Amino acid sequence: MNFKAFDLHPAVAAGIAAAGFAAPTPIQEQAIPPVMAGHDVMGLAQTGTGKTAAFVLPILHRLMQGARGRVRALIVAPTRELAEQIHEAIVMLGGQTRLRSVTIYGGVSVNPQIEKLKGGAEIVVACPGRLLDHLSQGTIDLSLVETLVLDEADQMFDMGFLPDIRRILKQLPPRRQTLLFSATMPDDIRRLANDILHQPVTVQAGIIAPPVTVTHALYPVAQHLKTPLLFELLRHTDTESVLIFTRTKHRAKRLGEQLEKGGYKAASLQGNLSQNRRQAALDGFRDGTFQILVATDIAARGIDVSSVSHVVNYDITDTAEAYIHRIGRTGRAARTGDAFTLVTTDDAAMVRTIEKKLGCGIERRTLEGFDYSVPAPHKDTEFERPPRPPRGPGKAAAKPLPAQTAAAHGTSKGGAGRPASQPKPHHPGSAPAARHPRRSSRAR
Repeated sequence: MNFKAFDLHPAVAAGIAAAGFAAPTPIQEQAIPPVMAGHDVMGLAQTGTGKTAAFVLPILHRLMQGARGRVRALIVAPTRELAEQIHEAIVMLGGQTRLRSVTIYGGVSVNPQIEKLKGGAEIVVACPGRLLDHLSQGTIDLSLVETLVLDEADQMFDMGFLPDIRRILKQLPPRRQTLLFSATMPDDIRRLANDILHQPVTVQAGIIAPPVTVTHALYPVAQHLKTPLLFELLRHTDTESVLIFTRTKHRAKRLGEQLEKGGYKAASLQGNLSQNRRQAALDGFRDGTFQILVATDIAARGIDVSSVSHVVNYDITDTAEAYIHRIGRTGRAARTGDAFTLVTTDDAAMVRTIEKKLGCGIERRTLEGFDYSVPAPHKDTEFERPPRPPRGPGKAAAKPLPAQTAAAHGTSKGGAGRPASQPKPHHPGSAPAARHPRRSSRAR
């Protein structure tokens, strides 16, 4: 089958040819006909299956007829990266249509967005929070929206956007076409689908199992040895580009810094970055400036890099579906890929769940020459309270000298520590960071 079978508008067909698309992917083959026919669609598809074009192409086809300069299609995405990626696909595929697309998301100035909306656009790609801001300020009119797309719906739920989505829905015409795409279908998303979709056509692709081109392996290791083992794996593995997943944004940032200090071209992608730095990290990973990208699940949504050779789960996922979604980032476009997961004894239950979902066991490996017997740091010493200087009668306690403070906190070349009165989560296996003198609240 080829794209000519869809009988798309000639300007849209020209965009497909310019993009070099040859044959539709399974999700495009299933989704494009019912979307073009005006049906509501519930799509189960992961990133990398071609689902963006599955809704962008029929939307462009539809908008070639009718008024210009009014918002007629609204696409809602959970992250800025995904919103930009969808916008880029619209620009690429709609290059011959003269249809205009505007992105709306937080973390950047609102004024350029307002100016672009005033200039007229037929398609808006938005993140929920900033879209609600525009609605409250009256800078966007959604009363003429004909097609609504909710992309990565499960991730929007995970990020707490479901109430925002329901508020946005109240601003849309009740008679519209609604398309909902999700990598997984938790109960809350299923309820939302039941509420907003009218007799939907269900399409599904790439959701049951990871690509057959991916090789899985588990590396059992103690929590405090994860980082040393990761460095050894990278040293002994022939990698092109590596995507590493962590459970928290703090750990993503810290691990990215450690890899950079270790001589790797690495960057981290996590929620605290400015939009410019997030985009720089993504662009650098795509063009090879960075060989390694460390990310959380939320930050990684929308990453579509076909040349990822290895996925490393520094922390195991919370669900089997998330595991499949993560490792689906490699082994794309007929390439082979590897997925390594560092697992502790606490992860045994989730490993069993993942293996049950996959219908097979995952190979356990050990790295030859790596010392798995190194003991964990002694917590009583590591988090020992610094000694107090003796108090004289009627005298206030003397402030410790900088050298005494550094020694008490373990920030000299020997190691790291923190007073017991201010415990801070320490990620075992991570390189210790130096302590700094306490700052005033103004400095924070």
